[in-house]
Amino acid sequence: MDGRDLVRSVKSVGSVGAAQGLRTVRAAWRRWRADATGLPPRGPERARVPGTVREVESQAGGGVVRFGRSELRIFVAVNGAVFWGWDGAAPAPSYALADRCPDPDPRAALEPDKDGGWRVVAERVTVVVSRHGAVEVLTPGGVTLRRDLPPRWWEPVGGGAARWMQRSEVPADARFFGLGGRAAGPRLRDGTYRLWNTAPGRASGPGDGPLGVTMPVQLVVADAGTHLVFHDNSWDGTVTLREGEEGAGSGHDRAGTSELRMDGGPLRCWVMVGAPARVLLTWASLTGAPALPPAWALGHHLLPEGAGDEEELRRIVTGCQEHGLPVDAVHLGIGHLDARRVFGVDQERFPKLPVLADELRRDGIRLVSAVGPAVEPVPGGTVYDGGTARDAFVRGSSGEVVRGVAWPGEAVFPDFTHARVREWWGGLYAEGLAQGFSGFRHDLDEPTSFTAFGESTLPRSARHALDGRAGDHREAHNVYALCMARAAFEGVRGAAPHERPFVFSRSGWAGMQRYGGTWPGEVAPGWPGLRAGLALVLGLGLCGVPCAGPDVGGSGGEPSPELYLRRLQLGAYLPLLRTRTGPRAGSGEPWEFGAEVLEHARAALVERRRLLPYFMTLAHLARRTGAPLVRPLWWSAPEERALRDCEDAFLLGDCLLVAPVLDPGADRRAVRLPGGRWYDTVTERAYEGPAQVLVEAPPERIPVFARAGAILPVRGEGGGPELEVWAPARGRTGGGLVVPDAGDGWEEPETERYTSRWEGPRLVVEREGEDGAGEPARPVRVRGLGPDRDQM
Repeated sequence: MDGRDLVRSVKSVGSVGAAQGLRTVRAAWRRWRADATGLPPRGPERARVPGTVREVESQAGGGVVRFGRSELRIFVAVNGAVFWGWDGAAPAPSYALADRCPDPDPRAALEPDKDGGWRVVAERVTVVVSRHGAVEVLTPGGVTLRRDLPPRWWEPVGGGAARWMQRSEVPADARFFGLGGRAAGPRLRDGTYRLWNTAPGRASGPGDGPLGVTMPVQLVVADAGTHLVFHDNSWDGTVTLREGEEGAGSGHDRAGTSELRMDGGPLRCWVMVGAPARVLLTWASLTGAPALPPAWALGHHLLPEGAGDEEELRRIVTGCQEHGLPVDAVHLGIGHLDARRVFGVDQERFPKLPVLADELRRDGIRLVSAVGPAVEPVPGGTVYDGGTARDAFVRGSSGEVVRGVAWPGEAVFPDFTHARVREWWGGLYAEGLAQGFSGFRHDLDEPTSFTAFGESTLPRSARHALDGRAGDHREAHNVYALCMARAAFEGVRGAAPHERPFVFSRSGWAGMQRYGGTWPGEVAPGWPGLRAGLALVLGLGLCGVPCAGPDVGGSGGEPSPELYLRRLQLGAYLPLLRTRTGPRAGSGEPWEFGAEVLEHARAALVERRRLLPYFMTLAHLARRTGAPLVRPLWWSAPEERALRDCEDAFLLGDCLLVAPVLDPGADRRAVRLPGGRWYDTVTERAYEGPAQVLVEAPPERIPVFARAGAILPVRGEGGGPELEVWAPARGRTGGGLVVPDAGDGWEEPETERYTSRWEGPRLVVEREGEDGAGEPARPVRVRGLGPDRDQM
């Protein structure tokens, strides 16, 4: 802890009001004093490296390599992932892993290698440990994917947590992705990235970071192959990346480098190797399958920040309905709550909220509540008294309950790293369900202060249970929101066992997909916010969090009609679509931008509703395979270098390619197409890839392409499901998957497999089954036939 947050808090006095600003200053001062006395001084430090190999002990899937001053445990798991940990670090306990650690692969063994080193050979990867402690990951063919140099520790002479550094090398052509939600990206350029969940205090643009979801997860793509590396450590740290250069210096390649520095905690990591789809499948098997949202959650969400009471909320929803704008969920901001009860509603402004919720539900609209971890410390408050009786709140190093500043003013915070506290907090969500809410959005859960000036509202010396291990906030900070999401997910599922919970959080960590999606903060109101929002969603998907999306409307500012429309057109193809209106959002209702914008906005929302069966199928497949809904263009062809550097378009599943308009005044744009035939979904004109094409992008739409041969489920004109079949090229076949969903519940529907093929002039579409192929049970609409439009 340093004085940066104190300085920010002093600046906040004039920006958030004197009373709240002074509370923030006092809270920052208390944090500074608590850390000054509660954290051990660093003092003199002693540097250490592993030394040389002394002895080796074989174990299942690998073994232990003992060096002169350290030891390394390494093994290959049955799912193909490789684990290694230094100084006794084991895979568990870990907040990232789902359930227990996978068993070691009995086929893998530790065996001698050249120059006094050792190696573990597995089906898809070979890991070599040098005699000095370098760890090299190679393909089965012997090509190096990653080389970790011997690590270095700095240990306090008087004892305490050792900070450490791990420097790694990757091929010169490699590109870095991941590290959670990054507004700069999705490809991560040279620079230093902090691993500390943070509210930036303003809407985020491409150059901002860190944000609410940081993870020590790198996905590295190179000609030699793709690999994901996860350093399972939740402490504060930094990653410094530097891309390599081919032919640098007398024709020799300069390797890319990654330097990870952590302030403490274990040095342990997992590595997964293979095609991107296989890597994400292994990652999901390790950290947990993504939660499946209810069908309504994939529709259009509305956050009317100008709705101060029930009547105003009804007026806005009625306006959407009258103008033909589909709405599936309405969010209430954190200001609608009674500060003394987490789910208590302000009775003056919302006196009959359950009645309102029933009215909206009859129209197919669900209510979503904002929830924060802060609790007003006033005796008589239901939650405060209940938490006090259970000793649920975070305490300082000297034993006192820590107080910070949040939206109610002064606040205390539950310790979600304690199982008993999670169970108690999760039980509170039953009150929200009883009020009529169907979903919950976690805000300020980094945790940070209501003024959101970046630093944690809890001192680093604050004590946490850490599920029986005990520790301080330096370790608990990054997993705090993850544990809160777990409490909510388990509480909602217990209170409404027949419905799938909808929980999404602003903050989180590795494994957060088990409990829901993420709202990656507020993006900048200008055109740079468009790129930032897309980068956030792509980066989170590559870290295993498939359900995410920035708000349409941004935060602050007054977007032009053109910018508002382009934001909405992009959002219509992202997993989470939420539009914000009102003074704080900086934008009014769509009909306030004029008739033309209203018409185009309606078209975007109607198209989103038409694609809901496809989104639902992708969500089911994400749960089963870990594959993100939104994917970079190189997803199926990582060896294509031109695709690795393309950041202005994306794949929606396997079937669609979306090219949003990211610059003002553009009515056409260049689009890079992967290999194969692609159809413009409006004109049905065919393009052959790989290629870069120039296409029209008029105000009413953004370019969207369908892969030739794709079969995807859509909502037909009558509201029922139908199959949209895009004709394969002559001599080729096509296919697609459909996962029908009832909208809610836990039953696993059967996956329907469809194929298409040419038989002379006819295109035949069939459903595959155990008894062979048969006629589709759904209506079929064939597109992209060109001159053979009537032949099917």
